[in-house]
Amino acid sequence: MKILILLLAFAQVPSQWLRWIGEYQNGPERLIVLEREGKLTVYTKSAGYTVLTEAGPAAFRFPDGRTLSFINGPRLNNAPLQRRQLGPESGNVFRITPVRPVDELRREALAAKPPTESPDLLPPDLVELARLDKSIHLDIRYATTDNFLSTPLYEAARAKLQRPASEALLRAHRNLKKQGYGLLIHDAYRPWYVTKIFWDATPPDKHEFVADPSQGSRHNRGCAVDLTLYHLKTGKPVEMVGVYDEMSERSYPDYPGGTTAQRATRAILRQAMEAEGFTVFESEWWHFDYKDWRKYAIGNVALKR
Repeated sequence: MKILILLLAFAQVPSQWLRWIGEYQNGPERLIVLEREGKLTVYTKSAGYTVLTEAGPAAFRFPDGRTLSFINGPRLNNAPLQRRQLGPESGNVFRITPVRPVDELRREALAAKPPTESPDLLPPDLVELARLDKSIHLDIRYATTDNFLSTPLYEAARAKLQRPASEALLRAHRNLKKQGYGLLIHDAYRPWYVTKIFWDATPPDKHEFVADPSQGSRHNRGCAVDLTLYHLKTGKPVEMVGVYDEMSERSYPDYPGGTTAQRATRAILRQAMEAEGFTVFESEWWHFDYKDWRKYAIGNVALKR
């Protein structure tokens, strides 16, 4: 009921506010401008949430009298603010410049071997997610150029999970359908060599968003899934605070920015997945690990047609 109330509040938000929502730099301090329960709000680490009042067209006032204006660019008390670019400048695909050419990294990764593990781990029992329910949709970005490396990494747009994880995912999907949503899968089982490509291609300051191949990833074990929600009525993906694979603070599951509706749908996804034994990854709102991932070995079989 609380989430429904928050979504209804979003309907009253003036559309022009959406242009102003984002992050701004004021000297050493970072300001997050967001919509919260129908009110334009500023969040800072030092002061927490501060609700603004309208002081004119595209101008707002803090309780202490300071002004925030968007008339001639963002300004705090007439001093210009620098807007921080977090997600993609256009579209919904976040991209980076690889540290080295991907084709070169691919050759190296295919020649490398995954870390040695205990022989007592369970054998793979991977299930195709698209076959579980026709209303589970796929958008496998790594089989296209629409991913952070701008090149295909998979030969086929397929998504698989170990059987217990797939059954839990199906239960989450069916519960979400009662709320008007379906699951949209971006990735699931991932061969180890692709994890190595990701790590070697990504700048070190962004390594929190990619798995260390020396440890293997939960994706490699068939027990992690990257996903979002779509509206059952329209078939369109919901709008989240940030985009898939975005390497910024907006990807954190508890990031305070964005709009009420974006945060509410993020919470709906998380609640549905956690209820079925998944845990959200600390740096990515879309990444969920199944509880039994430690029981399975690292896989390195390519996804092919």
